[in-house]
Parts: sequence; structure tokens; C-alpha cells
Amino acid sequence: MARGLELDLVEVAPMATPPVCRIMDYGKFRYEEAQKAKEARRKSSNVSIKEVKFRPKIGKGDFDTKMRHLVEFIEEGHKVKVTLQFRGREMAHPELGRKILDDVIEQVGPIAKVENQARMEGRSMSLVLSPDKKAQEALQKAAAEAEKKAAREAAAAPAATDATETATPESSGDE
Repeated sequence: MARGLELDLVEVAPMATPPVCRIMDYGKFRYEEAQKAKEARRKSSNVSIKEVKFRPKIGKGDFDTKMRHLVEFIEEGHKVKVTLQFRGREMAHPELGRKILDDVIEQVGPIAKVENQARMEGRSMSLVLSPDKKAQEALQKAAAEAEKKAAREAAAAPAATDATETATPESSGDE
């Protein structure tokens, strides 16, 4: 039958009793399967873990820079491991490290959620943050609404300033 239709006889389920075969164009079937696999790979997201390292005596500027990078990683959809490294006598004051990690969580705000709580691992304290998709979408929607509102106000503002300019009398300049 397959030769008569100029198609291929393909064994679909060899382990079944009796084995199941199908009459189809095998080249076309392989092509379609490859396209489906390619589409699935394209839609899947690669989530990797990025790491941002802090120290207990970090300065304000360095902290802000590292926070910008951390927020950028989270917005890209990566998980972020926040590591706080202690050296020497800093080990005697883990509460300073916990305060820094609390500041990180506070600044990241609603765009990320804490996946693993802060814990000591030898000379370092670490926690893992993962992106919160729902919160990020809500923030983007709110930003878009604010932008639209600002654009409407900006469009209305020049018309109002033109009206006030024409209503005010010109000064003669003989002062």
C-alpha cells in the first residue's frame, strides 16, 4: 500500500504487540518534528544564577552600583545569589551582614522574592532572590499608565501656557 501511494511505511510503536506501523511521508514528518523542537527551544527561557558579592564595610556608592546590577539581572529573569563575605574580625559581627542583606531585600522591593533565606556558610552569608513575574508586570503596567498620563498632561500644558502668554500684556521696555 505504501509503495502504491509513494509514501513510507514507518514503525511507530515497535514494543507494542503487534508492532504499530503508519503510512506517511517520513521526510516531511522529520522536518515537522525538527520545526516543533526548534520552536520549543526558542520559547524556553534559560534561567541562570548570577552572583553579586558584598562586604560588611561596603560604601554607599558601591552598594548602589551593585544594586543596579542586581536589579538588572532580576529584570532579565535571572535568579541572583547575594553573597556577603566576611574577613578576619568581621566574623564577630554577623548582624552587620544581616543588616546589609535586609537593605538589599528592601531596595529590590516587589520585583523579586526571597527564595532561600540568609544563612551563614563558613565565612560568607548568602541568600537567593528570584524574579517575581507578576509584580514586574504590574510595575511595567503602572509605569506605562504614568507615562500615558504624563504625555496627556504635556499635550495639555503647552495650550495652557500659550493662552497665558497672550493674556499677559507686553512690557514696553522703557524702564
